[in-house]
Amino acid sequence: MFIVYVLQSLKDKKTYVGYTDNFERRFEQHNSGRSKSTKYRAPFKLLFKEEYFEKLK
Repeated sequence: MFIVYVLQSLKDKKTYVGYTDNFERRFEQHNSGRSKSTKYRAPFKLLFKEEYFEKLK
């Protein structure tokens, strides 16, 4: 299962769109600064999340 999600930075209000197979782990990575792409924009809040049974190509 894959999850598409949209986060909003509480710091600068910018959004980030991503996908993962483990949302809880990935969300924690974003908020703890361990994600290279978002490390300077943490913390985040979740705006949208949708689950899919397979990864679309």
